[in-house]
Amino acid sequence: MNKFTGLIIIGLLIVGGVFLFNQNKLPSRQEEVSKQAVQSAVTTTTSSNPVREFTMTAKQWAFDPAIITVKQGDKVKLKITSIDVTHGFALSEFNVKVDLVPNKEETVEFIADKKGEFNFFCSVLCGEGHRDMKGKLVVE
Repeated sequence: MNKFTGLIIIGLLIVGGVFLFNQNKLPSRQEEVSKQAVQSAVTTTTSSNPVREFTMTAKQWAFDPAIITVKQGDKVKLKITSIDVTHGFALSEFNVKVDLVPNKEETVEFIADKKGEFNFFCSVLCGEGHRDMKGKLVVE
């Protein structure tokens, strides 16, 4: 075997070793999805109450996420965007009601000052599945 062929083989072994070593460091698809789910809820702390921030999408005929869980006393900040038609977001027990124009982010904020499960729903007639467009706020 000549010197040139030997160098090529050694180079290939090094490149292959580096690839295999780093293969274990790449996140799996499941880890990426889990990381994205965690990133959809952001918590910051103020002097009095934590702020729980969620990014929500409204689309025919669902909210995503459909269930939001917070602690009693948390300040809740929802950034909601409709991605198709005009929808509404209403959470009656916390006096929240906003119209969602397509592709325009709306922000609603409130204090989760009572424990329980509270339904939110689309408050603008948006089509055939409108009555099923709802979700739940869980305050622990």
